[in-house]
Amino acid sequence: MQSSVVLNDEPRRKIKDEKESSSEQHYRIIFPTFQYNMNHQRVGKCVIINNKNFNRETGMTVRNGTDRDAEELSKCFKNLGFEVVIHNDQTCDEMTEILEKVSKEDHTNNSCFACILLSHGEEGMIYGTDMAMPIKNLTSLFRGDMCKSLVGKPKLFFIQACRGSEFDDGIQTDSGRPDDCLETDANPRHKIPVEADFLFAYSTVPGYYSWRNPSQGSWFVQALCNILSEFGKQLEILQILTRVNYMVATNFESWSDDPRSSEKKQIPCVVSMLTKELYFN
Repeated sequence: MQSSVVLNDEPRRKIKDEKESSSEQHYRIIFPTFQYNMNHQRVGKCVIINNKNFNRETGMTVRNGTDRDAEELSKCFKNLGFEVVIHNDQTCDEMTEILEKVSKEDHTNNSCFACILLSHGEEGMIYGTDMAMPIKNLTSLFRGDMCKSLVGKPKLFFIQACRGSEFDDGIQTDSGRPDDCLETDANPRHKIPVEADFLFAYSTVPGYYSWRNPSQGSWFVQALCNILSEFGKQLEILQILTRVNYMVATNFESWSDDPRSSEKKQIPCVVSMLTKELYFN
């Protein structure tokens, strides 16, 4: 009597795939370390664009408190080892010119790059002193095919600006009145994606206002500087930004005589295309 044997192609395919995989591992697959190399001669450059005053035609108000943000951020990033440069009240063309010039510099001896944009904004847009422009126009200058000396290195963008006009009502209100009123801010040997190694840390999620205290600075920047000062040389960048999210979400709430903008909340938003862990130690 013949024994009944059921032949299934699936195990065969699995065995074949495993053999091909192990063979290709030997010849083609590269095993990088899981942390960015931060042992270059310099940590890198940090460009801060701080827009406070805007042309009347834009309809944008003065961003009181933003100078405090810029000052505190400068201290924090210098403490991390960055070379910090601040540019105040820049038009769209001037912002583009500044970052285009930086993107053409030789970053071979730098470990990474950071850019901080402090301004009014809308979803996908950032305001110069004269008008709004797509954020992508600035960030794309540092893509892998545009800035070769930063290929494989982290490119960090911190954006304090509104991304819409919605308010976050929160689900519970139990904090007291703040001291001040608040305002809103409307490796080259192998291929890697040109959009790789970017990180975008937005002060708020798409569609929402971003809150700013005229004397203390914006909620997002206050939290970011607080966490960077305490844990910047210990934690990985996404751990740092997760703690920033928690601090903004739990420690801040708006107060206003206008009930439409009172007792509101905010949550930052992190978009990461980093391919390794980033430590500033």
